[in-house]
Amino acid sequence: MADIEKLKKIATQVRRDVVRMIADAASGHPGGALGCADYFVALYFEVLRHDPKNFTMEGKGQDMFFLSNGHISAVWYSVLARTGYFPLEELATFRKIDSRLQGHPATAEGLPGVRVASGSLGQGLSVAVGAALAKKMDGDPYLVYVLMGDGEIEEGQIWEAAMFAAAKKVDNLIATIDYNDKQIDGPVHEVLYQGDLEAKWRAFGWDVLHADGNDMEDIVGKLYEARERTGKGKPVMILMRTVMGKGVDFMEDDHRWHGKPPTQEQKEEALKQLPETLGDY
Repeated sequence: MADIEKLKKIATQVRRDVVRMIADAASGHPGGALGCADYFVALYFEVLRHDPKNFTMEGKGQDMFFLSNGHISAVWYSVLARTGYFPLEELATFRKIDSRLQGHPATAEGLPGVRVASGSLGQGLSVAVGAALAKKMDGDPYLVYVLMGDGEIEEGQIWEAAMFAAAKKVDNLIATIDYNDKQIDGPVHEVLYQGDLEAKWRAFGWDVLHADGNDMEDIVGKLYEARERTGKGKPVMILMRTVMGKGVDFMEDDHRWHGKPPTQEQKEEALKQLPETLGDY
């Protein structure tokens, strides 16, 4: 049974990490990172079957995760550090020269936890489908997870991968869309109206769940439910509603925080709303 209150406290600290990392680098994407903090904490601290001390690129015998919308890297780095993939103190190097913590995740520096460079939008689902097929070929019963942004699914490659995954019955794959209705140019429904996403994914042959990505109990429950739905001939999609900038009142539901770092003054204002729960890096 998940300790929901403990997970909420971890998520608060992760949001605190995100604000500090991006403000101190004076560069980054706080909006989506803050919105997805609960998802990452639920996944890495509760649902994902992984071994941070024995990370391999091949991921055999473990669940694998791919971040497609790589610009929200700060939240992923925080959770990777806090689950033991690399030293917590390394978070202070975010977006600095020669850091392994690049603005968009990369593999050249060998950062544990990262298996593919991402942030060139639209590619992550294809990578995850390939990894899931490889697990099937290897007889590996573990699962592959991938996170995408709702603005990102305007990319055509997403739908090619969606069609392929269903046609080839890639049923060891759990994809999630961060459905916050915000992208860099404004509300997603104004930039490019997407219609009924549930109907679209079902029409492409996927099993579809809905989740409140800022309700820890709900997202934990839906991730477990998604796992139960694997192995039944269809890939699984979670349409996850979140609030961009969640946890910082002046950032919430505002697309302008997609890629704008807070100033030092704004950082201090935000940190007042995010009490330290695990200890800062």
